[in-house]
Amino acid sequence: MTARMTRELLPTATPARTRAAVLRIVRPHRRTAVAGFGLLIVATSVGLLIQPLLGHIVDLVAGRERAAALAVPAALLVLVGLVQGALTAWGLTLVARLGETALADLRERFVERALALPLDRVERAGSGDLTARVTGDVARVAEAVRSALPALAQSLLSIVLTLAALALLDWRFLVAALLAVPVQAHTARWYVRNAVPLYAAQRVATGEQQQQLLDTIAGASTVRAFRTEPEHLERVAGRSRAAVELTMRGVRLMLRFYSRLHVAEYVGLAAVLAAGVLLVRDGSATIGTATAAALYFHNLFGPINTALALLDDAQAATASLARVVGVAAAAPAGPVPVRDQNGGGVSVRGLAHAYEPGDPVLHDVDLDIRPGERVALVGASGAGKTTLAKLVAGVHEPTAGTVETPPGVAMVTQEVHVFAGTLADDLRLARPDATDDDLRAALATVDALAWAEALPDGLATVVGAGGHRLTGAQRQQLALARLVLADPAVAVLDEATAEAGSVGARVLERAVERAVDGRTALIVAHRLTQAATADSVVVMEDGRVVERGSHDDLRAAGGRYAAHWSAWTDHRPREDG
Repeated sequence: MTARMTRELLPTATPARTRAAVLRIVRPHRRTAVAGFGLLIVATSVGLLIQPLLGHIVDLVAGRERAAALAVPAALLVLVGLVQGALTAWGLTLVARLGETALADLRERFVERALALPLDRVERAGSGDLTARVTGDVARVAEAVRSALPALAQSLLSIVLTLAALALLDWRFLVAALLAVPVQAHTARWYVRNAVPLYAAQRVATGEQQQQLLDTIAGASTVRAFRTEPEHLERVAGRSRAAVELTMRGVRLMLRFYSRLHVAEYVGLAAVLAAGVLLVRDGSATIGTATAAALYFHNLFGPINTALALLDDAQAATASLARVVGVAAAAPAGPVPVRDQNGGGVSVRGLAHAYEPGDPVLHDVDLDIRPGERVALVGASGAGKTTLAKLVAGVHEPTAGTVETPPGVAMVTQEVHVFAGTLADDLRLARPDATDDDLRAALATVDALAWAEALPDGLATVVGAGGHRLTGAQRQQLALARLVLADPAVAVLDEATAEAGSVGARVLERAVERAVDGRTALIVAHRLTQAATADSVVVMEDGRVVERGSHDDLRAAGGRYAAHWSAWTDHRPREDG
């Protein structure tokens, strides 16, 4: 059935939760962090010797010293450059290793928590929201880790140590340089205040744009059938315009940001040069010292601009990181209540479920399935069959009531995903330790061994995206073979033969019978031939169980099932007979 659900995006983590998540990830790598940043501090400190050496050369030239006197400071400049380069490379390597390791941990946690989310929660958010987070947001964080983190660390160290060096030359140079700080601080506050909500809105708009694209492309056949292309194109265009407008607002914000930074540079440099003139005039500093001070401040242009400019990347990455961490904040799927029933039966009591509050789709359902019994769910579209099947399988949590199953429940639906890789690897998702003989036995069980061995490379044939294309029936047989390999106590099948044609359906029905042989099975029957061969038939209507019994007994009773059977047999294709 198709439930009516309101779009509800996955949560975005608060700044405190985001910081806490980052600290948890970085904490195991403290030594690498300390070593990397320690080397950068030493490298930056060594590099600060360049300006005094240049100032010393200026004093030597101003004092008309011999050319030979320049040899020592020149040699020291070369040595300082070599040492600084080596230490910087070593430090950045460690910082990059820290960043990549932390990023890998973040990705693993994201995937782990995304897989643990209740499927109804993901459905309410829309696949576009999750797709945008796993692609765009993770990529944005990765880019920041690889480029912004090392550059920001180096820039901040350069700023702090250069200001300290200015103070060592003369505290008045430091005071002059700090005149630029109010302009820079005001610029930074203004930027952060405007950028944080802008980039958060931009990421949301991107997610909505991707969701609209996915909805339109996935439903392309329906869109064409109802001639609603213009309406859907306008929706896509509207989402795209919203995303582009937010992007252009970000560009305008950056242009204003850099304009203000240039003002700060001119103010600070003018102040340092003025201080140098005054100090040289009264004899408090030499020309070389004033030159070193001016070079120090000029050397701050790059690190300060880099650090402040990285606010752009940092804000965008922070917004993306909050969205990635927010997935972990979403409530994970809770465990389905389990009771070992000595053989693998299912007990459902007082079950009710609503996708939207106040709009229940199941009402007080009671159902018992004996160990090894095969039960078929029958009913019109919207009767609640799929919802009941998903609740028994543990895909959704019930709004009320209990579902008691033994450990080990597997579900096969009509929507089968074929993972990119070899056919053998795809099968081993169900049982990683399965041998090739185990895989062939599972395929034989569901009548799939012949076509599998006929593939170009047999079990080694690459299937899925970019590989050999499997038919709908073959994909379903692959899913049923996985079921055989997983060997669950309870199998739940939701219209697993719905996508096949008449001939293919007969093949799949035999495959289903063999796959569930000896297991407790709940089958949402798309074709009533499955109900006719089941041990028991459960008829649902408007979210309630209205009939239950064997195929023959229910036909003889002349109730709803008899009406379904009569209507279905009257319209069965002739080749099904």
